Amino acid sequence: MADESYTTSTSTSHLLGSVPAVIAEEKNTTNHEVPYANMQTFPPNNGGDRGQGYQTLGSPTAFGQQPTNNWQGVFNVSSYTQYFNVDTDVVISRLISSLNPVGDDFFSKIDANPDLYGLIWISTTLVFVLALLGNLATYLMQKQADNTISWSFDVSYVNTAAWSIYGYVIVVPMAYYFFLQYMGSNANLIRFWCMWGYSLTVFIMSSFLLLIPVGILRWIIIILTGVGSASFVALNLRSFIEGNDLSVAVIAAFFLQIALAIFIKVWFFA
Repeated sequence: MADESYTTSTSTSHLLGSVPAVIAEEKNTTNHEVPYANMQTFPPNNGGDRGQGYQTLGSPTAFGQQPTNNWQGVFNVSSYTQYFNVDTDVVISRLISSLNPVGDDFFSKIDANPDLYGLIWISTTLVFVLALLGNLATYLMQKQADNTISWSFDVSYVNTAAWSIYGYVIVVPMAYYFFLQYMGSNANLIRFWCMWGYSLTVFIMSSFLLLIPVGILRWIIIILTGVGSASFVALNLRSFIEGNDLSVAVIAAFFLQIALAIFIKVWFFA
């Protein structure tokens, strides 16, 4: 009787509501298995085992820290997003600070979150301002000298402004970074780029004043602008390398800003 009951229960296992027997199957996880909701850290670890890809939270490398000798992150745009994590209030505060050379230490303000947004935005704005207002200033000066002279927009101002401003604001901080590293100072390239980028703010404002078609007044304006920007750079650089005998580097940074101001006056507002 027991055998008959057992046979009946097994033969009706396909009916609705019955529980099918559990069959253990070996799952193939060789090629197409992808971990679910696997949070990633950046940048990817390309050294050693290529099969690891992005490191997970369980890996020894902490979140936000790059593995050593991983140079691919330098050429990956995503690795720079942290330097654009600023809002409008922060940018405006740093713009105002750059206009006050004797104010608080700029490096102390950006220490927790140096940004490259100001570098790119201010430099690009200055490039187009110099190209546009430089042409307009040339037009005003020519019309003041001789109203019959024909005038046309000089497109070469854009190229000159681009290579000079971008070249200056990228190369000069890099040169100081490598020099101070060589001299044993704990330099930081991102902070240097940030500081030199914001130092160009005053040139944008003074460019509108340089439209005044009076030669001597233009020179006064550009010299005051250069001194203000140079003082901002030199004073902050001095506080950064305080304790080291690198006064020559501070003086050189001051006169480099003055040279930039004179170049802007001679080339765009002659």
